[in-house]
Amino acid sequence: MYFPVAGIEVNPLVPPLVAFVVSFFTSMGGVSGAFLLMPFQMSFLGYTSPSVSATNQLFNIVAIPSGVLRYIREGRMVWPLTIVVIVGTLPGVLVGAIVRVKWLPDPTAFKLFASAVLLWIGVKLALSILKKNKSPNKDAEEKFQQLVKDHSKRNDEGEKLPTVRVLKFSATRISYEFYGEVYDCSSIGLLSLSLIVGIVGGIYGIGGGSIIAPFFVTIFGLPVYTVAGAALMGTFVTSVAGVLFYQAIAPLYPNMAIAPDWTLGILFGIGGMAGMYFGARCQKFFPAKIIKWMLTVIILFTAGKYISEFFLK
Repeated sequence: MYFPVAGIEVNPLVPPLVAFVVSFFTSMGGVSGAFLLMPFQMSFLGYTSPSVSATNQLFNIVAIPSGVLRYIREGRMVWPLTIVVIVGTLPGVLVGAIVRVKWLPDPTAFKLFASAVLLWIGVKLALSILKKNKSPNKDAEEKFQQLVKDHSKRNDEGEKLPTVRVLKFSATRISYEFYGEVYDCSSIGLLSLSLIVGIVGGIYGIGGGSIIAPFFVTIFGLPVYTVAGAALMGTFVTSVAGVLFYQAIAPLYPNMAIAPDWTLGILFGIGGMAGMYFGARCQKFFPAKIIKWMLTVIILFTAGKYISEFFLK
């Protein structure tokens, strides 16, 4: 099947299958999988024009709702985090889209930028996992994991697993309780980080989830079981804005493909929708450390691939 906007030809079954596998694993860590679909589209499919960023965000729009709904149903959506992420990343994504079109249209320069971002995230996440000190969020994650195992053995559908309870949400602080542990962080700090992440995510075409989730875990010490839903919801909203913005500015750049390839993006999104639903459903059965290592390996592998491509050209 030929996709005219992307300028590529590929079997229509490939995009949804790849998206399903990627999203199943990445959604457990609060990541849609768009940051992995980007190198797949550029390196394997040969889709390198700026519109690949918009197509990637279109994938987020179609795929993410199923995972978000699952986290909401299980009571692990921290709405204050979600609101701060959206408010911070939304303007950043629009700025990032302009930077992508005006200063990083060349795929070589774009890959170098993307590899630097991913390498930094991956190293930061790996170092946080290797730390020997015991922190409250690790206690809560381990307790929650044990509870899930016990719950599964009893197969007691009537007994509900612990949910998030918001204690405070103001312009300065956010605090919530999860399985006996209280987590407190600065609203301003989260907002500032979200703005920076929004700009980077807008350039890369990922909505920012793959960056914000590791930051929440490593810098703010929040448990991965509670940040995944907020990161995915923030990515969804910012991706909507990103796609609309790319579509709106496309007429200003008649010599470049700026608007998303809607057919390709929807095909990726259909596979991602199924993958995220099952990933969100299965997340509680995976130890937090495994989820974090999985994210780390995926991020570092992608960064290494971009760097090797840059220097081997």
